[in-house]
Amino acid sequence: MESTYELHEGALWIRLKGELDHHGAKTLISKLSSQIDSALPLRCILDFSGISFMDSSGLAVILYTHRRMRELGGSIRIIHLPDQAARVVNASGIDRLIMQDERSGSDEE
Repeated sequence: MESTYELHEGALWIRLKGELDHHGAKTLISKLSSQIDSALPLRCILDFSGISFMDSSGLAVILYTHRRMRELGGSIRIIHLPDQAARVVNASGIDRLIMQDERSGSDEE
């Protein structure tokens, strides 16, 4: 599981790559925490375009980010969610809580 971070116009862009499972989620949450605490962004954009697999541990990453951004008075957006990961998100009901762009076809930045 790899992640890159970029602060652009008050938004923290987080690009994820690889398999988001229980092995990677704990480390990713720690990195997210550090990046959010350092940048104090108004918006956080999770880009899932590089995700090849996601299990329910990925939901913990999304919910953690959502909670931290709410604490800061900010928002979260999920973009480029692959079909398999979208099924996990939609089955959980998180899709009613967090803004998503269209799956992998969205180029909005």
